[in-house]
Amino acid sequence: MIIHQFYDKGLAHASYAVIRDNKMIVIDPSRNPQPYYDFATLHEADLIGVIETHPHADFVSSHLEINQTTGATIYCSRLVGAAYAHQTFDDGDIIHLADVKLTAINTPGHSPDSISVLLTDEQGRDCSIFTGDTLFVGDVGRPDLREHAGNIIAKKEELAHQLYHSLHDKLMLLPHHVIVYPAHGPGSLCGKTISPDLCSTIGRELKENYALKIHHENEFVKMLLADQPFVPHYFGFDVDLNQKGAPIFQTSVDTVDRSLQELQRGKVIVDTRPADQFSTGHIKGAINLQNGDKFETWLGSIIEPFEKFYLLAAKEDELTDVIEKAAKIGYEQNIKAALIALGGDESSPILNVDDLKTSPQKYTVIDVRNSNEITAGKIFKDALTIPLPELRNRLHEIPTGKPIVVHCAAGYRSAAAASMIAGRISSTPVYDLGEAISGFMTQNNH
Repeated sequence: MIIHQFYDKGLAHASYAVIRDNKMIVIDPSRNPQPYYDFATLHEADLIGVIETHPHADFVSSHLEINQTTGATIYCSRLVGAAYAHQTFDDGDIIHLADVKLTAINTPGHSPDSISVLLTDEQGRDCSIFTGDTLFVGDVGRPDLREHAGNIIAKKEELAHQLYHSLHDKLMLLPHHVIVYPAHGPGSLCGKTISPDLCSTIGRELKENYALKIHHENEFVKMLLADQPFVPHYFGFDVDLNQKGAPIFQTSVDTVDRSLQELQRGKVIVDTRPADQFSTGHIKGAINLQNGDKFETWLGSIIEPFEKFYLLAAKEDELTDVIEKAAKIGYEQNIKAALIALGGDESSPILNVDDLKTSPQKYTVIDVRNSNEITAGKIFKDALTIPLPELRNRLHEIPTGKPIVVHCAAGYRSAAAASMIAGRISSTPVYDLGEAISGFMTQNNH
């Protein structure tokens, strides 16, 4: 038997292939199905099934495409209300893969329709559990993403109670040696503090997972609902898209217009070049969302699910990359056109960092870090705090009487934020503090 984990660092997403006797099952596949086809070919296996542990909020799955391409059966809970042909897979249902079996366990909490999948090996020994977003290494799934999306909507309080019972009455009763394979790793917004380790065991989680050490149900619910990360705009959109099934990845990516030469005025422009290139010359009003590890998450946090935008990059291969990343969250259909960036008439002013250090009162400082980071401590005591996902709707709150300085924790978010502000405010300079924020981290309340 082969168990293989595929990991997408950008979305902190883990998917899996299980092979036995030249038959393969895929669990929670990403938008591009090619890696699973390649793996099946490598091991001379037939891809016969794909299991969805729930309709995912943070990425688009290729379950429907795999079904259409290979004929593989899609398995999911009846509670999903799937709009595609599928086999229901709920408590006690079994998929036989030669002499091993995969058994469904309904584990609601992260979503009302979540399942986990218990793998029993050829010796009849329970060996692994694929937990989706129910249980992570060192953490558990958040319960607040299904209040307005999916076939079944549920209040976060209700789901938090359900998650408590899914964990304590089901998963934690499994043998301690059972290996835990979750759908996400560190950096995912589906949990609070997920461990860097990408697998664990039931025994280890019982000993080390902070959430599992809380045995009183009401206390667990209170803890779970507190301090959850922000919810990107695209999450509900992806739940609904996964419920009906996404269009074929490569076909959809290939339909993005890359021949347009002129941009229509007034449309959103996402310029993915590095900040230094953008600063030298860009189109007025463009948002500098740099291509990087978390590009797709920030794209879906800034741009609304049905909002059309232009996508710019420095080279053809980089343009292909960002189009494919947009497709991972279903946003390729929002791209009005994708173009090579040729600079522009606008340039960004350069901040005198020493002047900011000695006279911070001369500037309006905007802190665009996340709420939990701001709660942990402000770097500039008088900074106006507007988390990046909220900025486009709160630009009117920014005063224009002084030069504006924007900062985050490392420079990525501040580049995007400064470009947004500069696109709206032209009466005063807008500076991106960028990586220079590191020089202010050790200072106290400037």
